Amino acid sequence: MRAITLLFFVVFGLNLIPAFAPPTWMVFSYIGFRYASINVVLLAVVGATAATLGRLVLAKMARVVVRQRFMSESSRKNIDSIREYLEPRSKLTFGVFLFYAFSPFPSNYLFIAYGLTTMQLRKIAAPFFIGRSVSYSFWGLTASTVARRITVGSSHAMSYFSAYFVITQTLLLLLIYMFTRIDWHMLLAEKKFRWTAKNSVRP
Repeated sequence: MRAITLLFFVVFGLNLIPAFAPPTWMVFSYIGFRYASINVVLLAVVGATAATLGRLVLAKMARVVVRQRFMSESSRKNIDSIREYLEPRSKLTFGVFLFYAFSPFPSNYLFIAYGLTTMQLRKIAAPFFIGRSVSYSFWGLTASTVARRITVGSSHAMSYFSAYFVITQTLLLLLIYMFTRIDWHMLLAEKKFRWTAKNSVRP
């Protein structure tokens, strides 16, 4: 029980960090390698619960802190165009978050962007939880199976994970900046792409 509680808070904390946090699937890969006989599926469900709660809090923080304190009125209206487009398309929103939850791609920027739109957070909780439960189980069980057959050199694994971490987190910061600079009303309503004015975000 102590190990499960510790796992919950570790995963929750990792998913609460907006950037430069190691991907959570690495935790389950490590658990699978280190403890090949452990009940990975149970831990995956616990981890998915913690990850979902952490990401929802992150989205809420983006709404309260970034949107209300650092974004100008024109920038908020621009982001609201996304909400107007997605609210009647709940299946699209469900599918996007389910896809990201299944994938190993970092989801922090997706939740930050969603939080900026002020859409209801409960709509994304279920698909993310389902996808993370499956993906964490996959990574844990795969690592557990591999651990029974081979010995993985830690230096090679760390080299790969370091490169993955730096590249994905750098792209994350770039994507968040681009997200706030796209003229979403023109893109969604007129199918034309352009950038907004540079002064749309407060310094």
